[in-house]
Formats: sequence, structure tokens, C-alpha cells
Amino acid sequence: MTPPRLALVPGEPAGVGPELCLRLIQRPRDYALTAYADPRSLQAAAQALNLPLKLLPPDQPALRPGELSLVEVTQASVPDWGQPDPANAAAVIGALRQAAQACLDGELEGLVTGPVHKAAINAGGIPYTGTTELLAQQAGCEVVMMLANDIVRVALATTHLPLRAVADAIAPEPLARTLGIVAAALRADFGVAEPAIAVLGLNPHAGESGHLGREEIEVIEPVLAALRAQGLNLIGPLPADTAFLPAKLRGYDAVLAMYHDQGLPVLKYSGFERAVNLTLGLPYPRVAVDHGTALDLAGSGRADPSSLIAAADTCARIARNRRPQGAPP
Repeated sequence: MTPPRLALVPGEPAGVGPELCLRLIQRPRDYALTAYADPRSLQAAAQALNLPLKLLPPDQPALRPGELSLVEVTQASVPDWGQPDPANAAAVIGALRQAAQACLDGELEGLVTGPVHKAAINAGGIPYTGTTELLAQQAGCEVVMMLANDIVRVALATTHLPLRAVADAIAPEPLARTLGIVAAALRADFGVAEPAIAVLGLNPHAGESGHLGREEIEVIEPVLAALRAQGLNLIGPLPADTAFLPAKLRGYDAVLAMYHDQGLPVLKYSGFERAVNLTLGLPYPRVAVDHGTALDLAGSGRADPSSLIAAADTCARIARNRRPQGAPP
């Protein structure tokens, strides 16, 4: 079978992204990587880590250790490690958009992204809330954020909202749409024929029969009942404080949390190093690291590449799963 061709975007050039990419490409792999980056940043990382780097033209697949195909995206500067330059914001966003467009055009089969520095991008004059939102807008589709490791997959009904805004955002149509996207991704991307999804309640003890809040009774339970009638296997709404017990997790293929900090602390505690961030619902697989730019570690060689390695491996696996049955090898 032809190795999947994936786009690789290092992210913030002053952070650990470039050196994590260098660590990633030293491994034998069964997929090809094309970076969208400034070669100067990659070469600076190779020099800092004393690792080999051979840059290839974008039409030449890079499969061997130390090789990386490159689409050049020129930055305004090559910043010092740990010192983001807002002048590079256009290049960081441009790299993401170009790589995503190559996936939308069918030139590449998936997108792997390193950590981005939101403050530097906004300081550079580009309004930016997150790469998930940027990619969804570019593709013109609804998406769901899921984080996953070897222990649990956690999808989010709401993402980056203030806590006081979460309850108003839990509404029937968005909740039903989110569950549909999660179920479809579990089938297509992870090969789960009949996925079981645990749905957390919003309130403590899942509302305690209305005594601690009525969102479960008035919104969540009716949505789950309607989707169960359509054939989805949904468990809940469940109290969040017991849903993640190991014995219970074995009965789910994924957990839907109502808000960011309801589900993600558990996932990160259970295996932060190998966790990845997936954007479900895009026409192509997108998998990112589950950590930030780690400016204090940049250029030191001490940054752990495990999450980026897991992201690339996961993206390649999903890309293969998405290939049509009977597609040529």
C-alpha cells in the first residue's frame, strides 16, 4: 500500500515545535511527511540538537530517517529560542492554511500540527482563537475537538468558553450534531463498527434528578433518547466524578464531556505524554500535539517528542482507514 502523505506544520518557530519535528523524522516510519515551514527554523533546530536534516522538494516523498519534504513558508525573522516574534504571525497562520488547503485539494492525506502561540499571533494583528476553529472555517464544516491517548478518548461538547457561558451553550441541536460527528469519526477513523459513547451530565451528580440543575432533564436526556431511537449507543447522562473509573471506561469507545475542564484533566493525568488532539468532522484527518509551545524548553533538546510522534502515527493510521475500500495500493 502506498504510504500516506501527511502535511507537518511545526507551529510557533520560537517554541519547541521545530525541534520536535526534527526528533520525529529521525524515526523509521511508514508515511511521508511534507513540512510547511521556513527552512531556517528547521535548520536552527537541527543545529541545536545536532541531528541530521535533509530537506527534499515537496514532490519528493520523505520516508527515510532525517529526511523531510518542504514547502517553504518564509518567516519575517528567525527568533531566538523562547522569544516569539509577532511579525511571524502571518507565516505561522499561512503555513496552517497552505497545509490544510493541500489536504482539501487531495494532494496530501492528513495534517499534523505542532503547538501555536496564540498571544503572539494576536499580537501580530491576526485575530485567532485556535487552530481547530481556523480549520473548520476554512473547510466550511462543523467540527468537534477530541483528545485521546491509549486509555481514553474525550470529545468536547463546548471548547474554549468561560464557565458561566457553558450552560447556555448546551442546546439540543449542537449537542445532537456533536454526537453525530463523534459517532461517525469512531466508525470511519477508528474502525469501531458500533461505537458506545458515554455522555457526561453538566451538573454535579448529573443534576441529581433536577435537584442540582435541570439541564440533564430538559436538554441532554431528550437528545440522547432521540439519537438512541436512530440507533446510536449512548450511555448517560453520567456523573463526571465516576464516569472515568477504569472498570467503566472499558465499556465506552469515547466520552463526551460538556466542557473543557470537565474531561481533559482526567485524560491528561492518565497519559499526557502520548495524548493527541484530533479535529473530528474535517474532510481530512487533523491531529495535533496535546501541549503548548514550552518556550522555556525551546532549543534545549529536552522537549519530549512523544505527543508529536503519537500525532503523526495516529494521523497516518486514520488516513489509511479513510481510504476507499478497493483503492489501489
